[in-house]
Amino acid sequence: MAAEGEKFMATVKLTPGGRHRVLHGHLWVYRTEIGDISGSFDPGDVVEVVDHRGRFVGRGYINLSSQIAVRLLTRDPREEIGREFFRRRLAAALEYRRRVVRATNALRLVFGEADFLPGLVVDRFGPYLSLQTLTLGMERWKEVIADLLEELLEPAGIYERNDASVRELEGLPLVKGFLKGSFDPLVEIEENGLRFLVDLAGGQKTGYFLDQRENRQALAGLARGARVLDCFCHTGAFSVYAARFGAREVLGIDVDGGALALAQRNALQNGYGSLCQFREGNAFDELRALEKAGERFDLIILDPPAFTRSKEALEGALRGYKEINLRAMKILPPGGFLITCSCSYHVSEELFCRMLLDAARDVGRQLRLVEARRQAKDHPMLLTVPETYYLKCFVLQVW
Repeated sequence: MAAEGEKFMATVKLTPGGRHRVLHGHLWVYRTEIGDISGSFDPGDVVEVVDHRGRFVGRGYINLSSQIAVRLLTRDPREEIGREFFRRRLAAALEYRRRVVRATNALRLVFGEADFLPGLVVDRFGPYLSLQTLTLGMERWKEVIADLLEELLEPAGIYERNDASVRELEGLPLVKGFLKGSFDPLVEIEENGLRFLVDLAGGQKTGYFLDQRENRQALAGLARGARVLDCFCHTGAFSVYAARFGAREVLGIDVDGGALALAQRNALQNGYGSLCQFREGNAFDELRALEKAGERFDLIILDPPAFTRSKEALEGALRGYKEINLRAMKILPPGGFLITCSCSYHVSEELFCRMLLDAARDVGRQLRLVEARRQAKDHPMLLTVPETYYLKCFVLQVW
């Protein structure tokens, strides 16, 4: 008999049928997949998930305010969800990064579902950490996670970047600020021998696009002697890499004036202040203006923000991708190179390739694929959770 006030773990039973992705390795249970819930629970509580015959599937946290009602944390019926569970998960994530990441003090330490910690993102920027708890279930454990990160890593400080709009889908407020310590949120990191300033408080996502770190190395050889255009350049990482790899001239374009100020500082502190120029403007408009002016570039980089976060907006997103790629192809000479990216999960590799072919046909150009790249190794892809594969990066030669 339970003690007075003790609450049994609620049980979520799936509807009949074998098409539930959670039965085949996925970590999500949608509201529409739930047949019955027995027992009481509060939003964010850990619940047990069973199939329609009552067979154990896993344990995860529940929030019926979200379309994704349950996110699994474990499939081991013996594993209790508590402080030691999170210690083991965090330690495993850190050990993985120690094995696969080199030549940087900035990396993603925890990548949500791919590290079996859905809703949690932890990035390291030098001696500091940036933390996101994007779901109600993970928010409930935020203080425990921050304490464990202090024990495991001894950071100089932890900054909370919980201002991502996805939290609103979970009924959570948008907040940011210091979780541990107080420090200047403008920090310097090292990456492949280069130094970059990162604004942990005001930059996009958690301040810097760590997922492109390995893709920036693809500029080696391609940038040598080239006139380079870097669209959606943010704080100038691709631009600085292009200069480092021998570009004769680099123009970075972004709509965010604050990001461009950091881009200029990043170019200066790496010794490329005179080589890299930055211009504030809408990349769509700037590409049209460059074409009209008869400008030509030997290498163009397109790294736009996600044009869609939903399947419903996919058609419009593909039009946007096609527009910028078509314009870029028009200002490349025969044999010029295009590095083009999409960080929209809903734009699959197949759709991205089809869009590029359509753009090339419309301008009468041919594309030669040099290589197809993905996100950096500290953003691993869990094959049973295709949503963890989001970044496509194609290196193309345009004829």
